[in-house]
Amino acid sequence: MDLGLTCFLTDRSITPTALARAAEERGFSSVWLPEHTHIPVSRATPAPMGEPLPEEYRRTVDPFVALATMAAVTDRVRFGTGICLIAQRDPVVTAKEVATLDHLSGGRFTFGIGFGWNVEELVDHGVDFKERREVGRERVLAMRRLWEDDEAEFSGEHVTLGRSWAWPKPVQRPHIPVVIGGAGGPQLFRHIAEYADGWLPIGGRGVRDALPQLHRAAEEAGRDPKQLVVIPFGTVPTQGKLEHYASLGITEVVLQLPSGPEDVVLKAIDAHTEFVGAV
Repeated sequence: MDLGLTCFLTDRSITPTALARAAEERGFSSVWLPEHTHIPVSRATPAPMGEPLPEEYRRTVDPFVALATMAAVTDRVRFGTGICLIAQRDPVVTAKEVATLDHLSGGRFTFGIGFGWNVEELVDHGVDFKERREVGRERVLAMRRLWEDDEAEFSGEHVTLGRSWAWPKPVQRPHIPVVIGGAGGPQLFRHIAEYADGWLPIGGRGVRDALPQLHRAAEEAGRDPKQLVVIPFGTVPTQGKLEHYASLGITEVVLQLPSGPEDVVLKAIDAHTEFVGAV
Protein backbone atom coordinates (compact mmCIF):
# COMPACT_ATOMS: atom_id res chain seq x y z
CA MET A 1 0.00 0.00 0.00
CA ASP A 2 1.23 3.47 -0.92
CA LEU A 3 0.98 6.18 1.71
CA GLY A 4 0.65 9.87 0.93
CA LEU A 5 0.55 12.97 3.11
CA THR A 6 -1.68 16.03 3.25
CA CYS A 7 -1.04 19.26 5.12
CA PHE A 8 -2.46 22.78 5.29
CA LEU A 9 0.55 24.84 4.26
CA THR A 10 0.42 28.50 5.28
CA ASP A 11 2.68 31.53 5.48
CA ARG A 12 3.62 30.36 9.00
CA SER A 13 4.00 26.62 8.45
CA ILE A 14 6.72 24.30 7.20
CA THR A 15 7.74 25.34 3.69
CA PRO A 16 6.54 23.41 0.64
CA THR A 17 10.08 22.41 -0.28
CA ALA A 18 10.90 21.10 3.19
CA LEU A 19 7.68 19.06 3.24
CA ALA A 20 8.28 17.60 -0.22
CA ARG A 21 11.86 16.64 0.51
CA ALA A 22 10.89 15.01 3.81
CA ALA A 23 8.12 13.01 2.15
CA GLU A 24 10.37 11.73 -0.63
CA GLU A 25 13.27 10.91 1.69
CA ARG A 26 11.00 8.85 3.96
CA GLY A 27 9.35 6.84 1.20
CA PHE A 28 5.90 8.42 1.02
CA SER A 29 4.18 8.17 -2.34
CA SER A 30 2.48 11.55 -2.62
CA VAL A 31 1.84 14.98 -1.10
CA TRP A 32 -1.54 16.72 -1.37
CA LEU A 33 -2.42 20.35 -0.64
CA PRO A 34 -5.85 21.89 0.03
CA GLU A 35 -7.27 25.16 -1.20
CA HIS A 36 -9.24 28.11 0.09
CA THR A 37 -8.92 31.31 -1.90
CA HIS A 38 -10.09 33.32 1.12
CA ILE A 39 -12.41 33.05 4.11
CA PRO A 40 -15.11 35.76 4.29
CA VAL A 41 -15.02 37.44 7.70
CA SER A 42 -18.80 37.16 8.06
CA ARG A 43 -18.37 33.43 8.86
CA ALA A 44 -22.09 32.90 8.31
CA THR A 45 -21.49 29.33 7.14
CA PRO A 46 -20.62 26.98 10.01
CA ALA A 47 -17.53 24.89 9.45
CA PRO A 48 -18.43 21.24 8.79
CA MET A 49 -15.45 20.09 10.84
CA GLY A 50 -16.69 22.09 13.84
CA GLU A 51 -16.07 25.51 15.31
CA PRO A 52 -13.93 27.47 15.78
CA LEU A 53 -12.57 27.35 12.25
CA PRO A 54 -8.82 26.61 12.46
CA GLU A 55 -6.60 29.56 11.61
CA GLU A 56 -4.87 27.71 8.74
CA TYR A 57 -8.04 27.97 6.64
CA ARG A 58 -7.58 31.72 6.30
CA ARG A 59 -3.82 31.46 5.68
CA THR A 60 -3.64 28.64 3.12
CA VAL A 61 -1.09 29.09 0.35
CA ASP A 62 -2.05 28.70 -3.30
CA PRO A 63 -1.71 24.96 -4.01
CA PHE A 64 -0.48 25.22 -7.59
CA VAL A 65 2.34 27.63 -6.79
CA ALA A 66 3.34 25.54 -3.78
CA LEU A 67 3.17 22.24 -5.68
CA ALA A 68 5.35 23.65 -8.45
CA THR A 69 8.09 24.49 -5.94
CA MET A 70 7.76 20.99 -4.48
CA ALA A 71 8.09 19.35 -7.88
CA ALA A 72 11.26 21.33 -8.55
CA VAL A 73 13.10 19.79 -5.57
CA THR A 74 11.96 16.16 -5.92
CA ASP A 75 12.19 13.34 -8.46
CA ARG A 76 9.78 10.58 -7.43
CA VAL A 77 6.97 11.72 -5.13
CA ARG A 78 3.61 12.51 -6.76
CA PHE A 79 1.55 15.62 -6.07
CA GLY A 80 -2.14 16.35 -5.81
CA THR A 81 -4.65 19.00 -4.87
CA GLY A 82 -6.62 17.80 -1.91
CA ILE A 83 -8.82 19.46 -2.80
CA CYS A 84 -9.07 22.18 -5.46
CA LEU A 85 -12.36 24.09 -5.21
CA ILE A 86 -13.16 23.74 -8.88
CA ALA A 87 -16.41 25.72 -8.94
CA GLN A 88 -14.50 28.80 -7.76
CA ARG A 89 -11.91 28.66 -10.56
CA ASP A 90 -11.76 29.86 -14.14
CA PRO A 91 -11.59 26.61 -16.13
CA VAL A 92 -9.30 27.87 -18.90
CA VAL A 93 -6.71 29.31 -16.52
CA THR A 94 -6.91 26.28 -14.23
CA ALA A 95 -6.55 23.86 -17.15
CA LYS A 96 -3.37 25.68 -18.12
CA GLU A 97 -2.01 25.56 -14.55
CA VAL A 98 -2.78 21.87 -14.17
CA ALA A 99 -1.32 20.90 -17.55
CA THR A 100 1.80 23.00 -16.95
CA LEU A 101 2.36 21.45 -13.52
CA ASP A 102 1.94 17.95 -14.94
CA HIS A 103 4.29 18.80 -17.81
CA LEU A 104 7.01 20.31 -15.63
CA SER A 105 6.81 17.54 -13.00
CA GLY A 106 7.10 14.77 -15.56
CA GLY A 107 3.54 13.52 -15.12
CA ARG A 108 3.40 13.43 -11.32
CA PHE A 109 0.14 15.28 -10.72
CA THR A 110 -3.32 14.09 -9.66
CA PHE A 111 -6.17 16.61 -9.79
CA GLY A 112 -8.23 16.27 -6.62
CA ILE A 113 -11.34 18.42 -6.73
CA GLY A 114 -14.30 19.27 -4.52
CA PHE A 115 -17.31 21.53 -4.59
CA GLY A 116 -16.89 23.55 -1.39
CA TRP A 117 -18.82 24.09 1.82
CA ASN A 118 -18.46 27.85 2.42
CA VAL A 119 -21.48 29.63 0.95
CA GLU A 120 -19.95 33.13 1.21
CA GLU A 121 -16.67 32.04 -0.37
CA LEU A 122 -18.58 30.66 -3.37
CA VAL A 123 -20.73 33.78 -3.64
CA ASP A 124 -17.62 35.96 -3.84
CA HIS A 125 -16.66 33.92 -6.92
CA GLY A 126 -20.11 34.44 -8.44
CA VAL A 127 -21.33 30.89 -7.78
CA ASP A 128 -24.67 29.96 -6.25
CA PHE A 129 -24.14 27.32 -3.57
CA LYS A 130 -26.95 25.14 -4.96
CA GLU A 131 -25.34 25.14 -8.41
CA ARG A 132 -21.75 24.49 -7.35
CA ARG A 133 -21.74 20.80 -8.29
CA GLU A 134 -23.06 21.39 -11.80
CA VAL A 135 -20.73 24.38 -12.26
CA GLY A 136 -17.80 22.22 -11.17
CA ARG A 137 -18.87 19.40 -13.48
CA GLU A 138 -18.92 21.63 -16.55
CA ARG A 139 -15.61 23.21 -15.68
CA VAL A 140 -13.91 19.82 -15.48
CA LEU A 141 -15.52 18.69 -18.74
CA ALA A 142 -14.27 21.85 -20.45
CA MET A 143 -10.81 21.39 -18.96
CA ARG A 144 -10.65 17.84 -20.30
CA ARG A 145 -11.29 19.16 -23.77
CA LEU A 146 -8.36 21.56 -23.37
CA TRP A 147 -6.10 18.73 -22.17
CA GLU A 148 -7.15 16.17 -24.77
CA ASP A 149 -7.95 18.03 -27.99
CA ASP A 150 -5.68 19.97 -30.30
CA GLU A 151 -8.62 22.26 -31.07
CA ALA A 152 -10.77 22.33 -27.95
CA GLU A 153 -14.35 23.57 -27.66
CA PHE A 154 -17.15 23.19 -25.14
CA SER A 155 -20.70 24.46 -24.79
CA GLY A 156 -22.70 24.15 -21.59
CA GLU A 157 -24.98 26.11 -19.30
CA HIS A 158 -22.12 27.46 -17.19
CA VAL A 159 -19.07 27.19 -19.49
CA THR A 160 -18.69 28.14 -23.15
CA LEU A 161 -15.40 27.74 -24.98
CA GLY A 162 -14.94 28.47 -28.65
CA ARG A 163 -12.44 26.47 -30.71
CA SER A 164 -9.13 27.06 -28.97
CA TRP A 165 -5.50 25.98 -28.90
CA ALA A 166 -3.91 25.30 -25.53
CA TRP A 167 -0.51 23.82 -24.80
CA PRO A 168 1.32 22.28 -23.04
CA LYS A 169 -0.72 19.11 -22.97
CA PRO A 170 -0.39 16.96 -19.85
CA VAL A 171 2.27 14.27 -19.84
CA GLN A 172 -0.44 11.90 -18.61
CA ARG A 173 -2.47 11.56 -21.78
CA PRO A 174 -5.25 11.48 -22.62
CA HIS A 175 -5.96 13.36 -19.40
CA ILE A 176 -4.69 13.95 -15.90
CA PRO A 177 -6.31 11.70 -13.26
CA VAL A 178 -9.27 13.46 -11.64
CA VAL A 179 -10.48 12.33 -8.21
CA ILE A 180 -13.41 13.88 -6.35
CA GLY A 181 -13.47 14.43 -2.61
CA GLY A 182 -16.56 14.41 -0.44
CA ALA A 183 -19.04 12.30 1.44
CA GLY A 184 -20.28 9.30 -0.47
CA GLY A 185 -23.75 9.32 -1.95
CA PRO A 186 -25.69 8.90 -5.20
CA GLN A 187 -25.01 12.41 -6.53
CA LEU A 188 -21.27 12.32 -5.87
CA PHE A 189 -20.93 8.83 -7.27
CA ARG A 190 -22.78 9.82 -10.47
CA HIS A 191 -20.26 12.63 -10.96
CA ILE A 192 -17.34 10.26 -10.40
CA ALA A 193 -18.75 7.69 -12.81
CA GLU A 194 -19.36 10.32 -15.49
CA TYR A 195 -16.14 12.31 -15.62
CA ALA A 196 -13.63 11.32 -12.92
CA ASP A 197 -11.20 8.56 -12.11
CA GLY A 198 -11.86 7.99 -8.44
CA TRP A 199 -13.03 9.06 -5.01
CA LEU A 200 -11.31 10.76 -2.08
CA PRO A 201 -13.44 9.84 0.96
CA ILE A 202 -12.48 12.50 3.50
CA GLY A 203 -11.33 10.81 6.68
CA GLY A 204 -12.09 7.41 5.17
CA ARG A 205 -15.19 6.62 7.21
CA GLY A 206 -17.86 4.36 5.71
CA VAL A 207 -15.80 3.27 2.72
CA ARG A 208 -16.70 -0.41 2.95
CA ASP A 209 -20.44 0.25 2.97
CA ALA A 210 -20.19 2.84 0.16
CA LEU A 211 -18.14 0.81 -2.31
CA PRO A 212 -21.06 -1.22 -3.72
CA GLN A 213 -22.94 2.00 -4.44
CA LEU A 214 -19.92 3.51 -6.20
CA HIS A 215 -19.50 0.34 -8.26
CA ARG A 216 -23.17 0.37 -9.28
CA ALA A 217 -22.85 3.98 -10.41
CA ALA A 218 -19.86 3.03 -12.56
CA GLU A 219 -21.71 0.10 -14.13
CA GLU A 220 -24.76 2.25 -14.85
CA ALA A 221 -22.45 4.70 -16.66
CA GLY A 222 -21.00 1.86 -18.72
CA ARG A 223 -17.67 1.82 -16.90
CA ASP A 224 -15.70 -0.94 -15.25
CA PRO A 225 -15.69 -0.26 -11.48
CA LYS A 226 -12.09 -1.48 -11.42
CA GLN A 227 -11.16 1.66 -13.37
CA LEU A 228 -11.98 3.82 -10.34
CA VAL A 229 -9.50 4.36 -7.52
CA VAL A 230 -10.55 4.96 -3.93
CA ILE A 231 -8.05 6.88 -1.78
CA PRO A 232 -9.07 7.46 1.86
CA PHE A 233 -7.97 11.02 2.51
CA GLY A 234 -6.83 12.84 5.63
CA THR A 235 -6.69 9.59 7.58
CA VAL A 236 -5.21 9.27 11.05
CA PRO A 237 -3.44 5.92 10.66
CA THR A 238 -3.36 2.78 12.74
CA GLN A 239 -2.07 -0.58 11.60
CA GLY A 240 -5.55 -2.09 11.87
CA LYS A 241 -7.13 0.71 9.85
CA LEU A 242 -4.61 0.39 7.04
CA GLU A 243 -5.00 -3.39 6.97
CA HIS A 244 -8.78 -2.90 6.74
CA TYR A 245 -8.36 -0.63 3.73
CA ALA A 246 -6.00 -3.12 2.11
CA SER A 247 -8.59 -5.88 2.55
CA LEU A 248 -11.00 -3.75 0.49
CA GLY A 249 -8.51 -3.56 -2.38
CA ILE A 250 -7.40 0.00 -1.62
CA THR A 251 -3.82 0.62 -2.70
CA GLU A 252 -3.20 4.19 -1.45
CA VAL A 253 -4.15 6.12 1.69
CA VAL A 254 -3.36 9.80 2.36
CA LEU A 255 -2.42 10.54 5.97
CA GLN A 256 -3.20 13.76 7.82
CA LEU A 257 -0.44 16.06 9.07
CA PRO A 258 -0.88 19.01 11.42
CA SER A 259 -0.44 22.51 10.11
CA GLY A 260 2.53 23.95 11.94
CA PRO A 261 6.19 24.92 11.88
CA GLU A 262 8.82 22.61 10.45
CA ASP A 263 9.73 20.83 13.69
CA VAL A 264 6.10 19.98 14.46
CA VAL A 265 5.34 18.68 10.97
CA LEU A 266 8.57 16.68 10.67
CA LYS A 267 7.82 15.01 14.00
CA ALA A 268 4.41 13.97 12.70
CA ILE A 269 5.91 12.70 9.44
CA ASP A 270 8.42 10.62 11.37
CA ALA A 271 5.58 9.15 13.43
CA HIS A 272 3.78 8.13 10.24
CA THR A 273 6.94 6.66 8.71
CA GLU A 274 6.51 3.47 10.76
CA PHE A 275 3.57 2.59 8.50
CA VAL A 276 5.50 2.95 5.20
CA GLY A 277 5.83 -0.53 3.76
CA ALA A 278 4.03 -2.09 6.74
CA VAL A 279 0.91 -3.05 4.75
